[in-house]
Amino acid sequence: MQRIAWKQQNHSTEQNRQKSPAHVRLQLMMSSSFNKFRVGISFVMMSIFYKSAVDSLSELSPQKYFSTLQPGKASLAYFCQADSPRTSIFLEELNEAVKPLQDYGISVAKVNCVKEETSRYCGKEKDLMKAYLFRGNILLREFPTDTLFDVNAIVAHVLFSLLFNEVKYITTLEDLQNIENALKGKANIAFSYVRAIGTPEHRAVMETAFVYGTTYKFVLTTETALLESIGTEDIENAHLYFFHCKQVLDLTEQCRRTLMEWPLTTLNIHRFIKTMEAPLVTEVAEDPQQVSTVHLQLGLPLVFIVSQQATYEADRRTAEWAAWRLLGKAGVLLLLRDSLEADIPQHANVVFRRAEEGVPVEFLVLHDVDLIISRVESNMHNEEIQEDEDEDMESPDTDIQDDEVAETVYRDRKRRLPLELTVELTEETFNETVVASDSIVLFYAGWQAVSMAFLQSYIDLAIKLKGTSTMLLTRVNCADWSDLCAKQNVTEFPVVKMYKEGKNPVSYTGMLGTEDLLKFIQLNRISCPVNITSVQEAEEYLSGELYKDLISYSSVSVLGLFSTNMTTAKEDFTEAGNYLKGCVITGIYSEEDVLILSNKYAATLPALLLARHKEGKIESIPLANSHAQDIVQIITNALLETFPEITVENLPIYLRLQKPLLILFSDGSINPQCKKAVLTLVKEKHLDSLTPCWLNLKNTPVGRGILQAYFNTLPPLPLLVVVSLHSGGQVFAFPSDQAITEQNLLLWLKKLEAGLESHITILPAGEWKPPLPAYDFLSMMDAAGSQQPTRRESECTKEMDAQENDKKHEDKSASRKEPIETLRIKHWNRSNWFKEGEKSFRHDNKEL
Repeated sequence: MQRIAWKQQNHSTEQNRQKSPAHVRLQLMMSSSFNKFRVGISFVMMSIFYKSAVDSLSELSPQKYFSTLQPGKASLAYFCQADSPRTSIFLEELNEAVKPLQDYGISVAKVNCVKEETSRYCGKEKDLMKAYLFRGNILLREFPTDTLFDVNAIVAHVLFSLLFNEVKYITTLEDLQNIENALKGKANIAFSYVRAIGTPEHRAVMETAFVYGTTYKFVLTTETALLESIGTEDIENAHLYFFHCKQVLDLTEQCRRTLMEWPLTTLNIHRFIKTMEAPLVTEVAEDPQQVSTVHLQLGLPLVFIVSQQATYEADRRTAEWAAWRLLGKAGVLLLLRDSLEADIPQHANVVFRRAEEGVPVEFLVLHDVDLIISRVESNMHNEEIQEDEDEDMESPDTDIQDDEVAETVYRDRKRRLPLELTVELTEETFNETVVASDSIVLFYAGWQAVSMAFLQSYIDLAIKLKGTSTMLLTRVNCADWSDLCAKQNVTEFPVVKMYKEGKNPVSYTGMLGTEDLLKFIQLNRISCPVNITSVQEAEEYLSGELYKDLISYSSVSVLGLFSTNMTTAKEDFTEAGNYLKGCVITGIYSEEDVLILSNKYAATLPALLLARHKEGKIESIPLANSHAQDIVQIITNALLETFPEITVENLPIYLRLQKPLLILFSDGSINPQCKKAVLTLVKEKHLDSLTPCWLNLKNTPVGRGILQAYFNTLPPLPLLVVVSLHSGGQVFAFPSDQAITEQNLLLWLKKLEAGLESHITILPAGEWKPPLPAYDFLSMMDAAGSQQPTRRESECTKEMDAQENDKKHEDKSASRKEPIETLRIKHWNRSNWFKEGEKSFRHDNKEL
């Protein structure tokens, strides 16, 4: 999840970059998500009306189109006349481009030229065969429609025009040498050759430039002579070289070059560049099977050079030598045998680990670096064959993602959300809106999968509350308004905050779902803790009558009882109540007659009264010497059910108790006899060291997979097990030939405690964490921004510079030294990743 905090005074290309949700789910990268970027580009294609091809395109009149143009926003317009069949092929390709462009935040529409309205773009027939690229009302470029021959050409041409500062087009070896010399000691270069402008490879380079345009200098050519001059004989395919210039301090020294040996797709280029960023050699002293590096996450193998103290220096040189030759193909690590606890065979000097999970490492004896290189390349060849076989077996339309959230968002991409039920806020409207009315604000990023998934839940909430709530539901797309989000202390996505007049905003910390967010909003209708002023009001509060419309959202009401002189205790309780806003109803009673309630409920002041409305019970808990955080913990624990049904949503809550789970698996409603047995032992305090719960396989089907992991096959139900997740991972099963009664269960638990029962399996000790760490991207962007000057130019000057630079393909901007890695790669259909050269592409040399 990455966020951009671009300033408005930055270069116009940076403004576009700030607002771009270019989204791709990278199959070999981290799960959560991979990220989208948002370009503030309104890509409006106005074309000749051809209904069968453009059903998904919006239609505008010239007047309506020009009224929608906004300063700083880019727009590609194709003016058209109705019922002309000449551009039917173009419209078909444009229709194919609708979804990819929408993934960038780019709208696609057509404008029909009508007699009632005049426009200089609705002129002669030859003018209707061009597309016009605007930013605001300023024309940036014209495109003959035959250059926009398919979806790849459309995307590639638009990005190429907007990235004229990031991507330098060259034609001679001298141009390349000049750029190389200028960047030595400063920045690295990504040099690519594509056979033509507008091909899938060109598009892949442009999309990657959006990701790494501030990190590396991108150089592009279509000249075969230039490719041959740097030593490449294969001119039939596109190529990408990485020039390692940043570490070169001697201007007479040539930058080391690494060739990407995979096809030029967005996924492959990203994977290649990520390996360029990784350390050349990493020293480790742990079991090779447990080591995790970025190479494994990218699907690349690891090569461990086994070293010992006596040969360390020589082994280090060997590792570095091998690492340079394997750069982009495998990760190289130096394995320190002397510090290693794992058992490595004495004869082995190389350990090879494939990227696939569960594949054991190989201990090898290789005395030549060439043999190591050969071993890796042989593995790559075998994987390519396997991938080809796998792809042949797949449906060509199947789109698979390793991130389930991103997968869901992608599959629901055609679902139209009624966004009009919420108010979209901008930097100009935010303050006046949250001041004028109580507001819920969703801060999200249009390029991030989790944000887009939660946006669906947020809209579902708006549907539920339509016409019934005084709370205004609003949203801020932080990809568009990053400065605003930074001012509101939003450093992760998505975030929901509640704003009420005269009060600090309250952040929502619950589950990202409709029902939980609804509970948060409803419980915040009252200001907790509620000040109770009489014994009668306290009794109504404890019975649930005082706030009976909220009982369905909070099955427990908490009342703090204090004498009038317990100032510190009341302050601590008030602080705890404020912290728990939206989670539970809290109230406070501190009148002179508080002893009436204290005596009635046998509560020693200060105390809590917990009213459990479902059970109709009220219990007291003493609060002597309890600080605010202690009170929060007491209330939080009290909210937990005695014998809960475990679901995917609430499991993390009960795991935090750090106790073994006593789980009753049931295929449907719980057996009354089993429930009675467990609750009896709970009441008698025999289960205090466990977390008793039950799992309904019909409500939570994943339970079947859990049981199969425990028993290999699905056992008869109901079934009772104890799972020690936090202490060894042992799983114990209650004897299937015994009835689950209080006596049998208690006897079995005592045997467990005495160590007389054998476990049925041991769960592996794996950490449940994301494959890569999260980042505070706003802070990273601010840090980078402070190291480079910002350009303050008038908007008119920017547009003139844009046109001049676009015509000459010259880079006029200064090199940015400190990059911020961003993930602005569009989500491609999987078939586009691997199917190269399926079409014959054309290009106009005049475009270069």
